[in-house]
Amino acid sequence: MRIKDFGTFDQGVTVFGGPYSNLQALQALADLCDGPAVCTGDVVAYGGDPAATVDLIRKLGWPVVAGNCELQIAEDAPDCGCGFGEGTACDLLSVGWYPAAKAAIDDDARAWMASLPDIGTFMQNGRRYAVLHGGATKVNRFLWPTSEAAEFEAEIAALEAWIGPIDGIIAGHSGIAFHRWIGEHHWINAGALGLPPHDGRPETRYAVLQDNDVTFHHLSYDHQAARSAMEVAGLIQGYHAALTTGIWPSEDTLPPELRR
Repeated sequence: MRIKDFGTFDQGVTVFGGPYSNLQALQALADLCDGPAVCTGDVVAYGGDPAATVDLIRKLGWPVVAGNCELQIAEDAPDCGCGFGEGTACDLLSVGWYPAAKAAIDDDARAWMASLPDIGTFMQNGRRYAVLHGGATKVNRFLWPTSEAAEFEAEIAALEAWIGPIDGIIAGHSGIAFHRWIGEHHWINAGALGLPPHDGRPETRYAVLQDNDVTFHHLSYDHQAARSAMEVAGLIQGYHAALTTGIWPSEDTLPPELRR
């Protein structure tokens, strides 16, 4: 378990989930963000510009925790390790995008991925936050806005056993932005920067943490260019269309109550 202290922030912190190789979305966030920002991992995934997206986030110097995609690529693993059920749309579609993403990452970027922490911590306005990808017990743990409170409680207990008391958790992986109070703890999922949240709009999501409160924001960016980059790369299994339609090709991954 690799743990890294990201420091102390006295201003609002932008938090965001997977850029997913969507260079245009990451550049749009960089253009509007004038303070600290933290990423919950999966810098590389479905999109058309894996190498350039890694290069940009490294240039920005924003803290990143390891997502399952970083861990798998760093280990030269044969699949993305996303935790999708066998035979689901995401499982089948990963056969298209994951080899392409892995092939685009050079040894230097792979070494950077291998160096990323599993958990990050930071202080803001006297409160301590932990940053992880999916869950504390599993990097690819899916936690949804509709998940039972006991599931979050178990993850918080495991996390505090490793790093001590915290006030809030910032997570990703599921791709759906939400905020839950679990007892006295925040659980904040900042959503995914690189893919819309299956709501019929092309805008993606990010969040801003300020004064023990979180606000969610829509990110408008050149989604047509992002889709074109996927098409040029031959990534036309369905996620390319999601960038413009806002509808996932993998709705079966979602709990029934979150499906359209």
